[in-house]
Amino acid sequence: MRTELCEVFGIEYPIFAFTPSEHVAAAVSRAGGLGVLGCVRFNDADELDATLAWLDENTDGRPYGVDVVMPMKIPTEGSAVDLNAMIPPEHLSFVERTLQRLGIPPLPEGEGRDGVLGWLHSVARSHVDVALAHRPVLIANALGSPPVDVIEKAHARGVKVAALAGAAKHALSHVRNGVDIIVAQGYEAGGHTGEVASMVLTPDIVDAVGPDVPVLGAGGIGSGRQIAASLALGSQGVWTGSIWLGTQEYQRLNSHAGWVEAFTRATSSDTVRARIYTGKPARLLKSKWTEAWAAPDAPEPLPMPLQNLLVADAHNRINAAGDPDVVSMPVGQIVGRMNEVRPVADVMATLLSEYDEAVKRLESLR
Repeated sequence: MRTELCEVFGIEYPIFAFTPSEHVAAAVSRAGGLGVLGCVRFNDADELDATLAWLDENTDGRPYGVDVVMPMKIPTEGSAVDLNAMIPPEHLSFVERTLQRLGIPPLPEGEGRDGVLGWLHSVARSHVDVALAHRPVLIANALGSPPVDVIEKAHARGVKVAALAGAAKHALSHVRNGVDIIVAQGYEAGGHTGEVASMVLTPDIVDAVGPDVPVLGAGGIGSGRQIAASLALGSQGVWTGSIWLGTQEYQRLNSHAGWVEAFTRATSSDTVRARIYTGKPARLLKSKWTEAWAAPDAPEPLPMPLQNLLVADAHNRINAAGDPDVVSMPVGQIVGRMNEVRPVADVMATLLSEYDEAVKRLESLR
């Protein structure tokens, strides 16, 4: 399983793993893939700096990447206090009523935080600056093309830039802006997704951008067979995310028992695409929390970043409560295959062996 991207990044396998956990990212890189640390959870630049320093020291010299959330157009944004003041009282009231009805208690005094500021454009820029002081080989943007000056800053440091796309026209725009790698994010994926499934989207984008622009297939990839399918559709590698939520290393970041029970019992039908997590369409695990937002009396979700600021404390309370019926977590349809908690190394080994089996089976059909 080698493509040109293996040579570009100095990796053994073109398996890119998006994760909010530095322990997962490091383990994937050590196993021959490219771990990509999601930075949106970091409100504090010093915390991100320390985490990337840890990655520098715990990847055995192997490469890694970072992922930020940065819209191409610079939005008007004030301080966090100004943004919180823009949240309608009826939305705040709905969230509190819903949490009470679902039996989710407040956090102990002094715990929790007001919001995840990593969704703000200015904070995402600081994430890039911090990252470039370390040794990532890739900066990926979850909201399409970063601003051109950010792309140029990364290129000046020899760092490649990737951007997610849910349609061929978006991919072409990314290429015009100077993005190096397109992540074709199919409808099945967890988190922010478009309207087109991977089986259609990947060849659409591959054909649109041409042979000189590498494409990573994303969405619904959690087995070696699916990696083989993505490569057959023209990708030069895969961008994976949800499958790493079911690893032992991830539990160091999110260890509450309710989450483990929720994803291990879920089927591929137990997700929903909604704007209630960030303000943009994102695929989440179905739960009583997502059902509450779909009820007739629920308000319309707010635009990004207000929706995230609205629900950030609620998510902290839900996680602390550990109720598997009231989970709030982005996850893709591949959750139906996440039936046990395993080490990252085991997941990687299974992906590789399944890929070999799939290729051999196809060769036998010739």
